[in-house]
Amino acid sequence: MTTAHQSFEANLPSSSPANAEFRRLQDHLDQEVIGQHGLTQRLLIALLANGHLLVEGAPGLAKTRAIKTLADAIDGDDHRIQFTPDLLPSDVTGTEIYHPEDASFHFEPGPIFNNFVLADEINRAPAKVQSALLEAMGERQVTAGNTSHPLPELFLVMATQNPIEQEGTYPLPEAQLDRFLMHVSVGYPDAPAERRILRLVRDEESRNTHPTFTSISQQHIFEARREVQSVHVAPALEEYLVQLVLSTRNPAPYGEDLEGWIEWGSSPRGTIALDRCSRAHAWLAGRDYATPEDVHAVAFDVLRHRVIPSFEAESAGIDASRILEALLASVPLP
Repeated sequence: MTTAHQSFEANLPSSSPANAEFRRLQDHLDQEVIGQHGLTQRLLIALLANGHLLVEGAPGLAKTRAIKTLADAIDGDDHRIQFTPDLLPSDVTGTEIYHPEDASFHFEPGPIFNNFVLADEINRAPAKVQSALLEAMGERQVTAGNTSHPLPELFLVMATQNPIEQEGTYPLPEAQLDRFLMHVSVGYPDAPAERRILRLVRDEESRNTHPTFTSISQQHIFEARREVQSVHVAPALEEYLVQLVLSTRNPAPYGEDLEGWIEWGSSPRGTIALDRCSRAHAWLAGRDYATPEDVHAVAFDVLRHRVIPSFEAESAGIDASRILEALLASVPLP
């Protein structure tokens, strides 16, 4: 099995303009967001697969910087929503404003009507606000009164969770977590990356400017998505995808211990997400076909939040990642 974080292949074949633009974007992100290649690559995969990210990690790990850098590099707009206990659904989606001059109501779009939205510390807002955001993510529209207002065609939400503090938080229900394409766990950078971060911050403070980057058009994004949809998935690999997801629902054939570890397995959304992310990963690597290595590279982030460990597993310190590691080692490769 390959590692979850892979870079572009050094000797890419002659590629499309959209692929070249994404390679340029990946290089730019890795220069600006040091030590978090896994996160920046997952952002690109989510962009290609037209999905959303839930990112969990300690404060100060460049989560905000990553989505901000991505938004600045693409021809679009962005907005950060700081989730707090007193936030209202209309603060996210927008509301109808009364205009006395003509005695009518007009819809005032909220910050969700941006191309890139950072939902910072989503677990600090109450359930109503979380539901409003997740409904908009799933339906790609906001309904006010009797009118539905479509969200932009280019629309990506990156929600963050702080795993350290639990007081005053509202954990996302498992059924709502399923709306996120991937659940990415962000760790600390290593020592060389930490030194590069220091130098980068010093350079930014001394020059007060950022390196210029020619923004990527939305047309290139849509073209890249069409190319990802055409990435070939062999029937044997497709069957492997299905069996991998089915193993989370019925793990008994792969070990008696596994059967007692899983309370609920992945829904069909997991199969769809695994297929989309595997093809996006292959396309980023410059290939027009997916391999089992592509599946393994994204499997943890795609299925981590879709597999619910049993009480017995949690009592033994076994989390979803440990379960997926056992399943990936047990389900036979094509």
